Formats: sequence, structure tokens, C-alpha cells
Amino acid sequence: MTAVIKVSTTFLAAIALVALVGPWLSPHDYVTTNFDRLLAAPSAGDMHLFGTDDLGRDLFVRTMLGVRVTLVVAIVASLVSLVIGVAYGAIAGFVGGRVDAMMMRFVDTLYALPFIFFVILLMVAFERNFLLIFVAIGAINWLDMARIVRGQTLSLREREFVEAARLTGVSTPRIIFRHIAPNLIGIVIVYVTLTIPQAILVESFLSFLGLGVQEPQTSLGALVNAGVGQMEGASWMLLVPAALLAAILMCFNFLGDGLRDYFDARQGS
Repeated sequence: MTAVIKVSTTFLAAIALVALVGPWLSPHDYVTTNFDRLLAAPSAGDMHLFGTDDLGRDLFVRTMLGVRVTLVVAIVASLVSLVIGVAYGAIAGFVGGRVDAMMMRFVDTLYALPFIFFVILLMVAFERNFLLIFVAIGAINWLDMARIVRGQTLSLREREFVEAARLTGVSTPRIIFRHIAPNLIGIVIVYVTLTIPQAILVESFLSFLGLGVQEPQTSLGALVNAGVGQMEGASWMLLVPAALLAAILMCFNFLGDGLRDYFDARQGS
């Protein structure tokens, strides 16, 4: 594994560990208000490591909670898009012909729709449900995955092991999920690591608009939105969640690029 993969994985694991364990070790929680400590600057003396927000709530605990929510939403949404995209693209590419043409025209039609607008409509129509965020992002984010998997399947279906499976009477679903899908693992893993940042940005944007995670829960996007209003007098409210959000996005992008180079090198050798 390359150094980029190791560094990115280590940093993401460290952030996830601190987000999981940190709030338990803190003497504060994410909902208790302290009107004597409104917009208090970061201080180790009273264990407000990231300061407090405009309601006197501990920003460290709320930021760690935001990291949890952001990562969970992004990963689950990416898994939803993974399942839909791999199944859809593999079926379209393997079956081919008119079925492939019709399935991909449907994908092209969805591409023509404004992505964020469609997600916002879903959030408004079905209320701002926390679980709906997973479905709303994942159910729209599978289009690129379907195209990539379809392209790979078109080349794999002409391989000798697929022809041998056909000649021995193996059914089409079994060929797709037992012979085609395992050979897509490399490209799928790479693309999933690149779709997670996209899901994080969508969730952060929705939360920034007030359509995502609702109080008392929070996410990095919601924290950035709250910090924008206090950036002049309490800059830490904006800088801390924004820096963490940027760091997480960069690590996932570096991880995806590193995995792509790793798999390309293995195929070349």
C-alpha cells in the first residue's frame, strides 16, 4: 500500500476514534446549555477544548457528534448507491441489447434532473427525517456507479470464464453475481471512496440550508452554518467544524486516488 493510503486511512481512523470516544470522556454533553459561558473561547481549564457556541453548549462534544453523523450519513448513503448502482449496471451491461439501451436511457433521464433540487424535494415531501437523508442521497447518487459498472461488465462478459459458465448452463443471475460482480471489486472500492466525499458535501449542504439533521442533533454542515453567523466574534465556531470537514474530504479523495493507483499498478504487473 502506498504512503498516501496509509496516511489517509490512519487520519480517518483517528478522527472516527476521537469522535466515538471523545464525548464519553468529556464532562460536558451536547445539549446542556450554560448561559454563563456563552461564546467562550477554547480553554483546557474548564474542558471546553473547542470553546462554546451561542447557547453555551460545548463545541468539542457537538463537533464530535457532527463528525459521527456526517460519516454515518455519507457511508450509509454510499452503500445504498453501491448496491443499486452495481446491480443496475451489471444487469444492463450483461444483458445488453434493448434492455441495456432502455436502462441507460433511464439513467440519462435522471442525469438531466437537477440533483440537489430533487433531493430537496424528497426532504420537503417526506419531512426532514434523519433516515430519509440516507435514502435521498444514496438513491440519487448511484447513477455514476451504474455507468462505471456497466462499462466494466461489457468487457467482462466476453471473457473466457463467462463463456464457460454460459456453456455449462449457469443462469444469468448466477453469472452476474457469482462471476461478474467479484471481478468488479477493485473499481467499485475505488469509486466508493470517491463518492463518500460527494455524499458528505450533499449532506453538509442540506444541513447548511436547514434541511438536513435537526436540533438537538447536529452535523458538520449544521455547525458550519451556525458558525457563519458568529464568525466575527467567535471565529472558532466556524473554523473548527470547517477545518474538520475539509480534512475529512481531502483524506477520502487522497484515499480514492491512492487506491486507484494501487489497483492500476497491480493490473499493470
